[in-house]
Amino acid sequence: MDFRAPQPIIDALQERVDHGIFGYTRPLEGLAETVVGHLKDEYGWSIDQEWLVWLPGLVTGLNLACRAVGEDGDEVLSAVPIYPPFLTAPRHSLRNLITTHLVEDRGSWVFDFADMERVITPRTRLFLLCNPHNPVGRVFSREELHRIAELCERHKLFICSDEIHAGLILDKDSKHVPIATISTEVASRTITLLAPSKTFNIPGLGCAFAVIPDPGLRRRFLQAMAGIVPSVNALGFTAALAAYRDCGDWHRELLEYLRGNRDLVHKAINGIKGLSMQQVEATYLAWIDTRKSGGNDPIAFFEQAGVGLSRGSDFGDPGFVRLNFGCPRPLLQEALDRIGAAFAANVR
Repeated sequence: MDFRAPQPIIDALQERVDHGIFGYTRPLEGLAETVVGHLKDEYGWSIDQEWLVWLPGLVTGLNLACRAVGEDGDEVLSAVPIYPPFLTAPRHSLRNLITTHLVEDRGSWVFDFADMERVITPRTRLFLLCNPHNPVGRVFSREELHRIAELCERHKLFICSDEIHAGLILDKDSKHVPIATISTEVASRTITLLAPSKTFNIPGLGCAFAVIPDPGLRRRFLQAMAGIVPSVNALGFTAALAAYRDCGDWHRELLEYLRGNRDLVHKAINGIKGLSMQQVEATYLAWIDTRKSGGNDPIAFFEQAGVGLSRGSDFGDPGFVRLNFGCPRPLLQEALDRIGAAFAANVR
Protein backbone atom coordinates (compact mmCIF):
# COMPACT_ATOMS: atom_id res chain seq x y z
CA MET A 1 0.00 0.00 0.00
CA ASP A 2 1.02 3.59 -0.46
CA PHE A 3 0.73 4.44 3.25
CA ARG A 4 3.31 4.89 6.01
CA ALA A 5 3.62 1.91 8.29
CA PRO A 6 2.01 2.24 11.74
CA GLN A 7 3.96 4.46 14.12
CA PRO A 8 4.42 1.69 16.74
CA ILE A 9 6.26 -0.35 14.11
CA ILE A 10 8.43 2.60 13.13
CA ASP A 11 9.22 3.26 16.79
CA ALA A 12 10.12 -0.38 17.42
CA LEU A 13 12.36 -0.44 14.36
CA GLN A 14 14.09 2.77 15.42
CA GLU A 15 14.80 1.32 18.85
CA ARG A 16 16.20 -1.84 17.25
CA VAL A 17 18.34 0.17 14.81
CA ASP A 18 19.73 2.18 17.72
CA HIS A 19 20.97 -1.10 19.17
CA GLY A 20 23.41 -1.09 16.27
CA ILE A 21 24.21 -4.81 16.03
CA PHE A 22 22.56 -6.75 13.22
CA GLY A 23 23.64 -10.35 13.49
CA TYR A 24 21.65 -13.52 12.97
CA THR A 25 18.74 -13.84 15.33
CA ARG A 26 15.87 -16.02 16.48
CA PRO A 27 12.21 -15.01 16.91
CA LEU A 28 11.87 -12.37 19.59
CA GLU A 29 10.71 -13.36 23.04
CA GLY A 30 6.92 -13.12 23.10
CA LEU A 31 6.45 -13.16 19.31
CA ALA A 32 5.15 -16.73 19.04
CA GLU A 33 2.89 -16.17 22.05
CA THR A 34 1.58 -12.96 20.46
CA VAL A 35 0.84 -14.73 17.16
CA VAL A 36 -0.95 -17.55 18.96
CA GLY A 37 -3.09 -15.00 20.81
CA HIS A 38 -3.78 -13.08 17.61
CA LEU A 39 -5.05 -16.17 15.77
CA LYS A 40 -7.23 -17.11 18.74
CA ASP A 41 -8.70 -13.63 19.18
CA GLU A 42 -9.30 -12.90 15.49
CA TYR A 43 -10.40 -16.28 14.14
CA GLY A 44 -11.08 -18.50 17.15
CA TRP A 45 -8.17 -20.68 16.00
CA SER A 46 -6.26 -22.38 18.79
CA ILE A 47 -2.77 -23.42 17.73
CA ASP A 48 0.37 -24.64 19.47
CA GLN A 49 3.57 -22.61 19.21
CA GLU A 50 5.40 -25.65 17.83
CA TRP A 51 3.17 -25.51 14.74
CA LEU A 52 4.82 -22.24 13.66
CA VAL A 53 7.57 -22.19 11.03
CA TRP A 54 9.09 -18.75 10.43
CA LEU A 55 9.79 -17.72 6.85
CA PRO A 56 11.48 -14.75 5.11
CA GLY A 57 8.41 -14.31 2.91
CA LEU A 58 5.09 -15.89 2.04
CA VAL A 59 6.07 -16.71 -1.55
CA THR A 60 8.87 -18.81 -0.08
CA GLY A 61 6.17 -20.80 1.69
CA LEU A 62 4.28 -21.47 -1.55
CA ASN A 63 7.40 -22.89 -3.14
CA LEU A 64 8.27 -24.94 -0.07
CA ALA A 65 4.77 -26.45 0.03
CA CYS A 66 5.19 -27.65 -3.55
CA ARG A 67 8.55 -29.22 -2.66
CA ALA A 68 7.26 -30.79 0.56
CA VAL A 69 4.31 -32.62 -0.98
CA GLY A 70 4.60 -35.37 -3.57
CA GLU A 71 7.37 -36.18 -6.01
CA ASP A 72 8.82 -34.84 -9.26
CA GLY A 73 6.17 -34.94 -11.96
CA ASP A 74 3.23 -34.86 -9.54
CA GLU A 75 0.51 -32.26 -10.03
CA VAL A 76 -0.45 -29.10 -8.16
CA LEU A 77 -3.95 -27.69 -8.61
CA SER A 78 -4.99 -24.07 -8.39
CA ALA A 79 -7.84 -21.89 -9.62
CA VAL A 80 -7.16 -18.92 -11.91
CA PRO A 81 -7.09 -15.97 -11.87
CA ILE A 82 -4.52 -16.18 -9.11
CA TYR A 83 -1.51 -14.36 -7.65
CA PRO A 84 1.32 -15.10 -10.15
CA PRO A 85 3.64 -17.07 -7.80
CA PHE A 86 0.90 -19.73 -7.58
CA LEU A 87 1.47 -20.33 -11.29
CA THR A 88 5.26 -20.53 -11.10
CA ALA A 89 5.92 -22.32 -7.80
CA PRO A 90 4.95 -25.81 -9.07
CA ARG A 91 7.33 -25.56 -12.04
CA HIS A 92 10.17 -24.39 -9.79
CA SER A 93 9.60 -27.56 -7.76
CA LEU A 94 9.44 -29.91 -10.78
CA ARG A 95 5.69 -30.29 -10.33
CA ASN A 96 3.07 -29.93 -13.05
CA LEU A 97 0.50 -27.17 -12.64
CA ILE A 98 -3.11 -27.92 -13.46
CA THR A 99 -5.74 -25.20 -13.28
CA THR A 100 -9.42 -24.63 -13.11
CA HIS A 101 -11.14 -21.27 -13.46
CA LEU A 102 -13.18 -19.28 -11.00
CA VAL A 103 -16.56 -18.37 -12.48
CA GLU A 104 -18.91 -15.46 -11.96
CA ASP A 105 -22.18 -16.44 -10.36
CA ARG A 106 -24.81 -13.92 -9.23
CA GLY A 107 -22.30 -11.12 -9.00
CA SER A 108 -19.57 -13.06 -7.22
CA TRP A 109 -16.52 -15.15 -8.11
CA VAL A 110 -16.91 -18.79 -7.05
CA PHE A 111 -15.16 -22.13 -7.53
CA ASP A 112 -16.27 -24.38 -10.39
CA PHE A 113 -16.35 -27.61 -8.42
CA ALA A 114 -17.44 -29.72 -11.41
CA ASP A 115 -14.41 -28.54 -13.35
CA MET A 116 -12.13 -29.16 -10.38
CA GLU A 117 -13.35 -32.76 -10.28
CA ARG A 118 -12.67 -33.02 -14.01
CA VAL A 119 -9.04 -31.86 -13.91
CA ILE A 120 -7.89 -33.78 -10.80
CA THR A 121 -5.97 -36.95 -11.63
CA PRO A 122 -4.30 -39.69 -9.56
CA ARG A 123 -1.05 -37.65 -9.77
CA THR A 124 -2.62 -34.56 -8.16
CA ARG A 125 -1.16 -34.06 -4.69
CA LEU A 126 -1.66 -30.44 -3.61
CA PHE A 127 -4.26 -27.69 -3.88
CA LEU A 128 -3.04 -24.10 -3.64
CA LEU A 129 -5.79 -21.95 -2.12
CA CYS A 130 -5.84 -18.17 -1.78
CA ASN A 131 -8.29 -16.91 0.85
CA PRO A 132 -9.00 -13.99 0.98
CA HIS A 133 -8.44 -14.12 -2.73
CA ASN A 134 -5.90 -12.15 -4.73
CA PRO A 135 -6.93 -10.77 -7.21
CA VAL A 136 -10.75 -11.14 -7.13
CA GLY A 137 -11.18 -10.00 -3.51
CA ARG A 138 -13.41 -12.84 -2.30
CA VAL A 139 -13.73 -13.97 1.30
CA PHE A 140 -14.78 -17.58 0.86
CA SER A 141 -17.60 -18.65 3.16
CA ARG A 142 -17.43 -21.51 5.61
CA GLU A 143 -19.74 -23.47 3.30
CA GLU A 144 -17.43 -22.96 0.31
CA LEU A 145 -14.42 -23.97 2.39
CA HIS A 146 -16.25 -27.11 3.54
CA ARG A 147 -16.72 -28.06 -0.11
CA ILE A 148 -13.05 -27.42 -0.84
CA ALA A 149 -12.06 -29.49 2.20
CA GLU A 150 -14.38 -32.35 1.24
CA LEU A 151 -13.00 -32.43 -2.30
CA CYS A 152 -9.41 -32.44 -1.07
CA GLU A 153 -10.06 -35.14 1.50
CA ARG A 154 -11.82 -37.34 -1.07
CA HIS A 155 -8.92 -37.02 -3.51
CA LYS A 156 -6.28 -37.16 -0.75
CA LEU A 157 -4.94 -33.72 -1.60
CA PHE A 158 -2.92 -31.59 0.76
CA ILE A 159 -3.82 -27.90 0.99
CA CYS A 160 -1.53 -24.90 1.05
CA SER A 161 -3.66 -21.90 1.99
CA ASP A 162 -2.33 -18.38 1.44
CA GLU A 163 -4.19 -16.28 4.01
CA ILE A 164 -1.95 -13.22 3.95
CA HIS A 165 -4.92 -10.87 3.38
CA ALA A 166 -6.88 -12.23 6.37
CA GLY A 167 -6.50 -8.89 8.17
CA LEU A 168 -8.00 -6.93 5.29
CA ILE A 169 -11.68 -7.89 5.40
CA LEU A 170 -13.65 -4.93 4.02
CA ASP A 171 -17.14 -6.46 3.85
CA LYS A 172 -18.61 -6.05 7.33
CA ASP A 173 -20.85 -9.08 6.75
CA SER A 174 -17.88 -11.33 5.95
CA LYS A 175 -15.49 -13.07 8.32
CA HIS A 176 -12.24 -14.79 7.52
CA VAL A 177 -12.29 -18.53 8.23
CA PRO A 178 -8.91 -20.31 8.18
CA ILE A 179 -9.55 -23.51 6.24
CA ALA A 180 -7.53 -25.42 8.83
CA THR A 181 -10.32 -24.71 11.36
CA ILE A 182 -12.89 -26.70 9.38
CA SER A 183 -11.93 -29.97 11.07
CA THR A 184 -9.03 -31.79 12.69
CA GLU A 185 -8.64 -33.90 9.55
CA VAL A 186 -8.43 -30.84 7.32
CA ALA A 187 -5.89 -29.25 9.68
CA SER A 188 -3.70 -32.34 9.42
CA ARG A 189 -3.52 -31.90 5.63
CA THR A 190 -3.05 -28.11 5.59
CA ILE A 191 -0.16 -25.66 5.46
CA THR A 192 -1.48 -22.18 6.26
CA LEU A 193 0.67 -19.21 5.25
CA LEU A 194 0.31 -15.86 7.04
CA ALA A 195 2.25 -12.64 7.52
CA PRO A 196 1.77 -9.11 8.87
CA SER A 197 3.21 -7.67 5.65
CA LYS A 198 0.05 -6.81 3.70
CA THR A 199 -2.13 -5.71 6.61
CA PHE A 200 0.48 -3.43 8.17
CA ASN A 201 2.30 -2.45 4.96
CA ILE A 202 5.71 -3.91 5.83
CA PRO A 203 6.35 -6.43 3.01
CA GLY A 204 9.93 -5.28 2.48
CA LEU A 205 10.87 -6.37 5.99
CA GLY A 206 10.43 -10.02 5.10
CA CYS A 207 8.70 -11.89 7.92
CA ALA A 208 6.04 -14.55 7.38
CA PHE A 209 5.13 -17.86 8.95
CA ALA A 210 3.51 -21.19 8.21
CA VAL A 211 1.10 -22.91 10.58
CA ILE A 212 1.47 -26.69 10.14
CA PRO A 213 -0.33 -28.79 12.78
CA ASP A 214 0.71 -32.23 11.49
CA PRO A 215 4.22 -33.24 12.68
CA GLY A 216 4.97 -35.31 9.59
CA LEU A 217 3.94 -32.59 7.15
CA ARG A 218 5.83 -30.00 9.21
CA ARG A 219 8.95 -32.21 9.12
CA ARG A 220 8.78 -32.48 5.31
CA PHE A 221 8.32 -28.71 5.06
CA LEU A 222 11.38 -28.12 7.26
CA GLN A 223 13.38 -30.62 5.21
CA ALA A 224 12.49 -28.69 2.06
CA MET A 225 13.84 -25.54 3.75
CA ALA A 226 17.15 -27.08 4.77
CA GLY A 227 20.18 -25.37 3.28
CA ILE A 228 18.07 -23.11 1.05
CA VAL A 229 15.88 -20.77 3.09
CA PRO A 230 17.55 -18.13 5.28
CA SER A 231 16.20 -17.11 8.65
CA VAL A 232 14.07 -14.02 9.12
CA ASN A 233 16.13 -10.88 9.72
CA ALA A 234 16.14 -8.99 13.01
CA LEU A 235 14.07 -6.07 11.73
CA GLY A 236 11.43 -8.41 10.30
CA PHE A 237 10.90 -10.06 13.67
CA THR A 238 10.84 -6.66 15.38
CA ALA A 239 8.20 -5.30 13.01
CA ALA A 240 6.03 -8.42 13.25
CA LEU A 241 5.89 -8.27 17.04
CA ALA A 242 4.97 -4.58 17.03
CA ALA A 243 2.36 -5.13 14.32
CA TYR A 244 0.44 -7.85 16.12
CA ARG A 245 0.88 -6.36 19.58
CA ASP A 246 0.55 -2.59 19.22
CA CYS A 247 -1.29 -1.61 16.03
CA GLY A 248 -4.96 -2.39 16.62
CA ASP A 249 -6.15 1.23 16.40
CA TRP A 250 -4.18 1.85 13.18
CA HIS A 251 -5.62 -1.33 11.70
CA ARG A 252 -9.22 -0.32 12.41
CA GLU A 253 -8.66 3.12 10.85
CA LEU A 254 -7.03 1.51 7.82
CA LEU A 255 -10.03 -0.74 7.17
CA GLU A 256 -12.45 2.18 7.26
CA TYR A 257 -10.28 4.15 4.83
CA LEU A 258 -9.95 1.20 2.47
CA ARG A 259 -13.71 0.67 2.52
CA GLY A 260 -14.16 4.24 1.32
CA ASN A 261 -11.58 3.70 -1.41
CA ARG A 262 -13.21 0.42 -2.41
CA ASP A 263 -16.61 2.07 -2.77
CA LEU A 264 -15.12 4.91 -4.82
CA VAL A 265 -13.45 2.49 -7.23
CA HIS A 266 -16.53 0.27 -7.53
CA LYS A 267 -18.80 3.18 -8.43
CA ALA A 268 -16.34 4.77 -10.85
CA ILE A 269 -15.36 1.60 -12.74
CA ASN A 270 -18.90 0.31 -13.11
CA GLY A 271 -19.89 3.76 -14.39
CA ILE A 272 -17.50 3.52 -17.35
CA LYS A 273 -18.86 1.80 -20.44
CA GLY A 274 -16.74 -1.21 -21.29
CA LEU A 275 -15.45 -1.76 -17.74
CA SER A 276 -16.91 -3.67 -14.81
CA MET A 277 -15.89 -5.22 -11.50
CA GLN A 278 -17.46 -7.28 -8.73
CA GLN A 279 -17.66 -6.01 -5.16
CA VAL A 280 -14.37 -6.41 -3.29
CA GLU A 281 -14.94 -8.20 0.02
CA ALA A 282 -11.29 -8.13 1.12
CA THR A 283 -7.81 -6.92 0.11
CA TYR A 284 -7.04 -3.51 -1.43
CA LEU A 285 -7.22 -4.86 -4.99
CA ALA A 286 -9.84 -4.35 -7.70
CA TRP A 287 -10.14 -6.96 -10.47
CA ILE A 288 -11.44 -5.06 -13.48
CA ASP A 289 -13.02 -6.71 -16.52
CA THR A 290 -12.00 -4.90 -19.74
CA ARG A 291 -13.26 -7.48 -22.23
CA LYS A 292 -16.15 -5.31 -23.43
CA SER A 293 -13.97 -2.23 -23.90
CA GLY A 294 -12.96 -3.17 -27.42
CA GLY A 295 -9.23 -2.75 -26.79
CA ASN A 296 -6.57 -5.35 -27.55
CA ASP A 297 -4.00 -4.13 -25.01
CA PRO A 298 -5.71 -2.66 -21.93
CA ILE A 299 -2.44 -2.19 -20.04
CA ALA A 300 -1.02 0.00 -22.82
CA PHE A 301 -4.27 1.95 -22.99
CA PHE A 302 -4.24 2.66 -19.25
CA GLU A 303 -0.55 3.57 -19.30
CA GLN A 304 -1.18 6.05 -22.09
CA ALA A 305 -3.79 7.57 -19.79
CA GLY A 306 -1.15 7.82 -17.05
CA VAL A 307 -2.33 4.92 -14.88
CA GLY A 308 -0.19 1.84 -14.20
CA LEU A 309 -2.10 -1.39 -13.50
CA SER A 310 -1.25 -5.09 -13.26
CA ARG A 311 -1.70 -7.23 -16.37
CA GLY A 312 -4.43 -9.86 -16.10
CA SER A 313 -2.51 -12.42 -18.16
CA ASP A 314 0.08 -12.58 -15.37
CA PHE A 315 -2.72 -13.96 -13.17
CA GLY A 316 -3.84 -16.41 -15.86
CA ASP A 317 -6.76 -14.30 -17.08
CA PRO A 318 -6.21 -11.98 -20.09
CA GLY A 319 -8.82 -9.28 -20.53
CA PHE A 320 -8.63 -8.18 -16.89
CA VAL A 321 -6.45 -5.69 -15.05
CA ARG A 322 -5.74 -5.29 -11.33
CA LEU A 323 -5.87 -1.91 -9.61
CA ASN A 324 -4.33 -1.34 -6.17
CA PHE A 325 -6.50 1.11 -4.23
CA GLY A 326 -4.37 1.03 -1.08
CA CYS A 327 -3.29 4.65 -1.54
CA PRO A 328 -4.29 8.18 -0.49
CA ARG A 329 -7.75 9.02 -1.81
CA PRO A 330 -6.69 12.09 -3.83
CA LEU A 331 -4.22 9.93 -5.76
CA LEU A 332 -6.87 7.27 -6.32
CA GLN A 333 -9.39 9.88 -7.50
CA GLU A 334 -6.81 11.24 -9.96
CA ALA A 335 -6.27 7.74 -11.37
CA LEU A 336 -10.00 7.15 -11.76
CA ASP A 337 -10.45 10.56 -13.40
CA ARG A 338 -7.72 9.75 -15.90
CA ILE A 339 -9.31 6.39 -16.69
CA GLY A 340 -12.73 7.97 -17.14
CA ALA A 341 -11.37 10.75 -19.36
CA ALA A 342 -9.45 8.28 -21.53
CA PHE A 343 -12.53 6.15 -22.12
CA ALA A 344 -14.69 9.21 -22.80
CA ALA A 345 -12.19 10.42 -25.40
CA ASN A 346 -11.96 6.95 -26.94
CA VAL A 347 -15.74 6.76 -27.37
CA ARG A 348 -15.80 10.07 -29.21
